[in-house]
Amino acid sequence: MDRLPAIIIVDDEQEIRDMIAEYLGRHGFAPRTAAGGADLDALLAEGPCDLIALDVNMPGEDGFSIARRVRAAGDTPILMVTAASEVIDRVVGLEIGADDYITKPFDLRELRARIRSILRRAASSAPEPSPEPDRFVQFGVWTLDLLARKLTHEDGTPAGLTAMEFDLLRAFATNPNRVLSRDRLLDLAHNRNYEAFDRSIDIRVTRLRRKIEVDPAKPSIIKTVHGVGYIFVRGRT
Repeated sequence: MDRLPAIIIVDDEQEIRDMIAEYLGRHGFAPRTAAGGADLDALLAEGPCDLIALDVNMPGEDGFSIARRVRAAGDTPILMVTAASEVIDRVVGLEIGADDYITKPFDLRELRARIRSILRRAASSAPEPSPEPDRFVQFGVWTLDLLARKLTHEDGTPAGLTAMEFDLLRAFATNPNRVLSRDRLLDLAHNRNYEAFDRSIDIRVTRLRRKIEVDPAKPSIIKTVHGVGYIFVRGRT
C-alpha cells in the first residue's frame, strides 16, 4: 500500500475521536473522524477507507446498525469498540461481521496493534503469473484462493468473507478431514496476542455455514464433532 492506511474513527464523543485520530496520525495512518452514521456515509463517499473503528454505544443509529450497513455494502474491515463489561456486544458485533473488537478503556498502543493486525489479514498478496500448486483448495461448489484470500462459487460469485472468516476457513481447508478443537482453531486462525474466547469460534462457524453450506442447519462441509470441535470434509456435496 503506497498511501497511508485510511482509517475512519466513528464515535459520538469528540474528545475521544480527536484523541485517537491525533495518535494514529503520528503513527503512520491517515485518520478521519465521524460523529455518527451520517458523517461516516459522507466520508465513505469522499474517498477510500481501509478500516472503520466503530463505537457501539452511540445515540441515534448505534454501531451495530452502522456495521450491518457497512458489511452489506462491502468488505471494509470493522473494528468494534465495546464496553468492557458487555460480552454480548462483542458476540453481536462478530455475528454482524466485524473483524475484531476492542473494549473501553483501551491503551492506544493496543488499538494501533489491532488495527495493524486487521489490515495485515485483510491485505491481498500480489498476484502471481501462474498458480502455485497449493494455492487453490476446492471443496463442494467452492474454490478457496489462499493467495488472493478469496472464496468463489463455481458460478463465479464471490462469497464475501470477512478477514476473520477467511482465516478460519483457511485453517479448516488446510487441515481437511481432521477433528479440530476450538482451542486449536484459535491457534490456527487467530493471533493469540489478543483476547479471544471459544464462543467466537462457534459464531464464525455459524456465519461460514450460512455462506458455504447448501443447508446450514444440516452442514456437510463443516461438521460438528460433539464435545470435541469441528471437522472440515472435502469433496463435492
